[in-house]
Amino acid sequence: MGKPRNTRRGSGAAHLVEAVDGGLAELVPDRDRARAWTLLIDGAPQSHVDLDDPARLAFEYQRRFGHVVDLAAPAGKPVHAVHLGGGAFTLARYVAATRPRSTQQVVERDAALVQLVRRELPLDPNARIRVRCADAREGLRKVPDGWADLIVADVFSGARTPAHLTSTEFLDEVRRALRPGGRYAANLADGPPLAHLRGQIATAAARFPELALVADPTVLRGKRFGNAVLVASDAPLPVAELTRKAAGDPHPGRVEHGRALRDFTGGAAAVTDEAAVASPAPPPSVFR
Repeated sequence: MGKPRNTRRGSGAAHLVEAVDGGLAELVPDRDRARAWTLLIDGAPQSHVDLDDPARLAFEYQRRFGHVVDLAAPAGKPVHAVHLGGGAFTLARYVAATRPRSTQQVVERDAALVQLVRRELPLDPNARIRVRCADAREGLRKVPDGWADLIVADVFSGARTPAHLTSTEFLDEVRRALRPGGRYAANLADGPPLAHLRGQIATAAARFPELALVADPTVLRGKRFGNAVLVASDAPLPVAELTRKAAGDPHPGRVEHGRALRDFTGGAAAVTDEAAVASPAPPPSVFR
């Protein structure tokens, strides 16, 4: 349970601050949209939700996840989706809005955060979204073999991806839960010299024959800390369509795949449970 909430009134909606299991959560109202909010944990932006328009994705990396969702099946077709890491359930809301009758499972370890989001940013009661409070890897183990069309990993603890979600053994669980031809997408955060990102691509390549990476070109060049979305499958990916969608974003992204992506790893080795470490912490300047 979080501590009693504290709201500060400004011009318009309340700015809500509440302790959750993972730190201090804030829900900051969007000045331009009546029922839109940004969720922050210990000052780090986690999610943006517009209750009036759940198909609107404000964050750059979430838009790239949205492209993966859009290309996961023919337009409007329901899918089975697993979300590892809940935040404010932004992507689950997006799937429900763009692919009605989809069946989704959200695995979020922070039970107090889940309670906060359910209370303040309630899910559509008609959406088929089940939320389980559990560790992401433990929750994934409960997904039936071959159940998921799409598995999305967006898990951060203290702005870092936990080590046990970065290994080949973790990806073995992902592959087990995916149907043939299903897709896995992961939010990877790194900065120069991009050692973590290169290692995660090598790890995915050890378990999936088809990969693509979407990121801001400056991140890929190692010029700044940022997010990259890795997409993996046992079947060919819609690289041309993904490239077109990423290029049309407000902050255009670049898609790497094939030999260029293999070359990008620079000979990095796949990560196992024994050697796994958490992703690097972002520099303080990232959230200023």
